[in-house]
Amino acid sequence: MRYSTLKYSVDGRIARLTLSRPQRLNAINDRMPGEIRRAVEAANADDRVHVIVLAGAGRAFCAGYDLKAFAETKGRGRSVNQGMPWDPMRDYKLMRRWTEDFFSIWRSYKPVICKVHGYAVAGGSDIALCADLVVMAEDAKIGYMPARVWGCPTTAMWVYRLGAEKAKRMLLTGDTIDGRTAKAWGLVYDAVPAKKLDAAVNALAKRIAGVPRNQLMMQKLMINQAYDNMGLANTQMIATLFDGITRHSPEGVWFKRYAETHGFHDAVKWRDSGRPIPQPGDER
Repeated sequence: MRYSTLKYSVDGRIARLTLSRPQRLNAINDRMPGEIRRAVEAANADDRVHVIVLAGAGRAFCAGYDLKAFAETKGRGRSVNQGMPWDPMRDYKLMRRWTEDFFSIWRSYKPVICKVHGYAVAGGSDIALCADLVVMAEDAKIGYMPARVWGCPTTAMWVYRLGAEKAKRMLLTGDTIDGRTAKAWGLVYDAVPAKKLDAAVNALAKRIAGVPRNQLMMQKLMINQAYDNMGLANTQMIATLFDGITRHSPEGVWFKRYAETHGFHDAVKWRDSGRPIPQPGDER
């Protein structure tokens, strides 16, 4: 099976899925979500595999959606860049499909360990938090900056991992936190010095790999069912709809137009500065 955005291999009882767009910090393009699902399905179909390790090549795990490409591209060809008036259901179908692709990690019958170095931000945090266990480098960063403008985390895992108050702390600011803080808050399982990250993840994967596949599957299904009973699917439906709205609100439309004219990085600089977002007709 061929992939353009990731690498897939099997090492004994461990399948390794490595995001591989290192020149873009493994930013998510329109092919990556479906390829993640295909790789997870391949691991689930392989009787050799007991556990999956999800990682990123290069300097980061994943820097989120490739918003430089999505935001700077002019025209109405992409559902995420619809003109006004926009069709929210067209947007929802696309983003829901990508959310389901990421959630193939959560629904995988084989447990998934995510190894985070560098950054797991924006859509990259969506991917990481779908894993069963997340191990971060202590100096790695995780957060959802588009919560300030132009985004809502469609997988909605922040609240299920952190609880309401700390999830609000993250999503009402768009701040990032390092691995040490993420571990202290209970967002991730562990955080270790960067030099020890590979060893920590491999040790955990080998420990899990020694358990029979059917035992792993039953334990994971039982625990995940508790989250389903809490209403995870309904929360994700609302989050995915809201994500589309954030990109077509007055502030979202301004952000897109400013990125087209001045570049994505300048738009982000304005967004994160706390300056007021200009209203229509007042864009100086």
